[in-house]
Amino acid sequence: MVMWRTAVPDDKLVKKSLARYFAIVQSKKMAKFLIAKKVAADFDSDDSLEALWKQHTHCTEEFLNMEHQIDKSMDFSAVPLPEKSYLDLKIKIANKILECCHFCSRRCGVNRSADRLGFCGCGKAMSVSSIFAHMGEEPELVPSGTIFTMGCTMRCRHCQNWTISQWKEAQMEFMPEELAREVENLRLDGCRNVNLVGGEPTPWLKHWLETFKHVGVNVPVVWNSNSYYSQETAQLLSGFADVYLLDFKYGPGDCAERISDAPNYWEVCTRNHLEAKKYGELLLRVLVLPGHLDCCIKPILQWIAENLGVETRVNVMFQYRPEWRAYEAPELRRRLTEEEMKKALRLAEQAGLKNLVT
Repeated sequence: MVMWRTAVPDDKLVKKSLARYFAIVQSKKMAKFLIAKKVAADFDSDDSLEALWKQHTHCTEEFLNMEHQIDKSMDFSAVPLPEKSYLDLKIKIANKILECCHFCSRRCGVNRSADRLGFCGCGKAMSVSSIFAHMGEEPELVPSGTIFTMGCTMRCRHCQNWTISQWKEAQMEFMPEELAREVENLRLDGCRNVNLVGGEPTPWLKHWLETFKHVGVNVPVVWNSNSYYSQETAQLLSGFADVYLLDFKYGPGDCAERISDAPNYWEVCTRNHLEAKKYGELLLRVLVLPGHLDCCIKPILQWIAENLGVETRVNVMFQYRPEWRAYEAPELRRRLTEEEMKKALRLAEQAGLKNLVT
């Protein structure tokens, strides 16, 4: 068994912006999915989706109240497990969504429960690329228990994980109970978190909720996403995701549609960032693309500062390299220049952002 040291970073702003996450890592607080198992839900198997969502709204309020009490002083172990829980309700709703899939903003409506494939290439069975302790993530996440799932809801021409997102490599199928054991082993081996990534985790939200029904260890859930998910997915993530590790890829122009086939990305992304701030802690990734400083990076950093706060944890990333079909966009055929990297940091400084990953 490999064990790593999991000390809290010294940086005060990191501690402040991810305070609850660090408390879960140190077993001082409980992961949201464990609390969700303790919140009673009242629903029947034949309830309509509308009725289930109404109950979900009620349970979300109950969850927030219980989370506050448990964080403050309530004995978690003394709270009984209900016959049906908030997590069970989420699973029920997710199963219905799978029948006319709208987990992502594209809302392709495919019946994946019949094993038809959505735009993302995902069907009925959970497909995993790899599971390992990742040492290359943000320092507060390392070692991060990453689980890479196949498929993606976007088509980024420059995708650096294109063999995963485009189903070009071997994959493993998992049942929820099997994947739950993998999650537990990552935590027991010293990983700070379980990092749900891809590709993109969004198409597999139903499977992730079912997996964590069987997880018994206290581990923070990191939702590592391109942010291009539906309002319904955002609701299901409340009371499940502890840390929203979200991409902020493009500004308000047409770059997202031109480069990643992602219409309305700005509107969807900003909405989901605001929802994430309500229900969890944020760690945002901004990948700097060549030639996209003014159209994308500047408005992104300004929006974060004005809407999420200057103390939001932001990783301004400079590791872009041309991959997959990047040659189809002329400006993406090269790496960043030193001046572009310096300008991105100046833009972050001008926006007033104080909590950067450097």
